[in-house]
Amino acid sequence: MKVAVVILNWNGNQLLEQFVPSVITYSQEADIYVVDNASTDDSVEFLKQHFPQVHIIQNKTNGGYAKGYNDALKHIEADIFCLLNSDIEVTQNWLTPIIEEFQSNSNTVIIQPKILDFKKKSHFEYAGAAGGFIDKYGYPLCRGRIFDTIEEDKGQYDDIKTIFWASGACFFIRKSTFQSLNGFDESYFAHFEEIDLCWRAFNAGYITKYIGTSIVYHVGGATLSVLNPKKTYLNFRNSLFTITKNADGFLFGIIFIRLVLDGIAGLKFLFSLKFRHFIAIFKAHFNFYANLNRLLKERKQLPKKKNYYKTKSIVWSYFIRKRNNY
Repeated sequence: MKVAVVILNWNGNQLLEQFVPSVITYSQEADIYVVDNASTDDSVEFLKQHFPQVHIIQNKTNGGYAKGYNDALKHIEADIFCLLNSDIEVTQNWLTPIIEEFQSNSNTVIIQPKILDFKKKSHFEYAGAAGGFIDKYGYPLCRGRIFDTIEEDKGQYDDIKTIFWASGACFFIRKSTFQSLNGFDESYFAHFEEIDLCWRAFNAGYITKYIGTSIVYHVGGATLSVLNPKKTYLNFRNSLFTITKNADGFLFGIIFIRLVLDGIAGLKFLFSLKFRHFIAIFKAHFNFYANLNRLLKERKQLPKKKNYYKTKSIVWSYFIRKRNNY
């Protein structure tokens, strides 16, 4: 089984210098690629000089995570793609249990390892933690992280479990599946595109798993900080895109509740004097309406599957019932 570890880079010279060595050291069974998204720093020259064993693919434009990977993976021959953020430190034997799962179970097409916080290694990391799920209204949650509450890793998720979505920070997928699903939705640019892909995989009958015996450490926010309003914009907009395309049931009822909840989130930003984030949510909804006809056409073409959620409303559970652990 041929594995390609593919790191997307945009002006991340310092991250490559810090994290590529661990990938090289602990990924002997894989080919390593860096996909450069039209960087303006000296990332490419740095790689050529210091890591000649790394294959380099240079994209002509910065199309974000979605288009960046879509363009690059067309040029890579492998059975399994590992899409790895540039701010991740991998560990010894991290690939072994992943490869074993793919070899043992042909229905498993997407896998995520345990993702811990590079800056606080005793705790899970926000982006993925121990595997993702989603509620009825499209809000994501993870084992080990619900909203901003992060659990300490005490071995409670040292298991192999079927999950709903895998984190794009460290995302394994069979090449055949990636191709059959037509890759990421490039209109997303970044954020939520992995959840959309996993949801489409779920609706097509595929299985996504979490492997707790494979461990990586993620810095998080190295490319786009949580303090950046653009991150807020992309998360809210792309979440609405995703639920419109993929959710089973009475869509407009779901969307109405979602708009109310997003409005409350916007008011919270406003009262916290985070005006740019409030405006980001407003812009996200405006762009969603502008794309609604296109999204509804895509919805008609995509298969749907019931019971995509295990929690009806994580907002109610977290903020009203005060349940902050998975």
